[in-house]
Amino acid sequence: MVRISPYALLVLANLLWGGNFVIGRAIAESLPPYTLSFLRWCTALFVFLPFAWPNVRQEWPSVRKHMPTVIFMALTGVAGFNTLLYIALHYTTSINASLVNSSTPIVICILSFFMLRERLSKHQTAGIILSLAGVLFILSKGSLATLLAFSFNIGDLFVIAALICWSIYSVLVKRYTGILPGYSTFLICIIIGIIILLPFFIYEALIAHVPITWSFASLFTVLYTGIFASIVAFISWNSAVAQVGPGKASIFLNLIPVFASIFAILFIDERLTWYQAAGGIFVVLGVYISTRIANSSAHGSLPQKQSAGR
Repeated sequence: MVRISPYALLVLANLLWGGNFVIGRAIAESLPPYTLSFLRWCTALFVFLPFAWPNVRQEWPSVRKHMPTVIFMALTGVAGFNTLLYIALHYTTSINASLVNSSTPIVICILSFFMLRERLSKHQTAGIILSLAGVLFILSKGSLATLLAFSFNIGDLFVIAALICWSIYSVLVKRYTGILPGYSTFLICIIIGIIILLPFFIYEALIAHVPITWSFASLFTVLYTGIFASIVAFISWNSAVAQVGPGKASIFLNLIPVFASIFAILFIDERLTWYQAAGGIFVVLGVYISTRIANSSAHGSLPQKQSAGR
């Protein structure tokens, strides 16, 4: 059996997550956000169920004991993050979205400080300040007047809401690592997420009659997000982290905006602006300082990426 390098798996996972931003932007006019998110997780459930179900019966007591937490994880990590991201991609570019979203590890550090009482080191604090400055630079398009007037693109604000959802989810995963079984919890989160999304999907498709254009591109999007950006990326990431550890693995998350930018430029004719490049450098550098130098145990949420929805 061929053994795949864990570093190759890390690159693959982040490549697939980077593609999620671009494909979400490209299909925005054909598949409305609630429909895409609902169909994505239905597809993921169909693929993942045969692999995870054998463990569910044995591990169900642990999951049931913490069901309120699992429901909140499904709300934030499955239903919330992905839907808000797909809404955002109706209004902002995939490059912008991926660059702003790359500050997620910083938000996780901040939430861990408040929710888990984890101390912030000097390096983490410096990284947080640097990354937040980069995000503000991107949001304001390098304009002080825009920043002072709080005149931001609504799509970028939805990205921030999405990454806050993901960060809350990640902190919960960190808190319950070793308590909740990974694969069974992920499966239950998918099921609950689908239930949460169902009424929104029904409203969007059957009541509001939001236009849906079915084509090869639409079908490919559903399959890509449901299989590759969810299941394949999830398994690749967790397998790699088990071999190299969370500290080294977390650095590879910086590849998401890199891949997203490359794909956006090549396939949907987006352009990397000077303020995106400058702000992105600050964000990535801040994340690097905060996560690379800090103790890897302070970022236990990263390897527990149970909802591969980036």
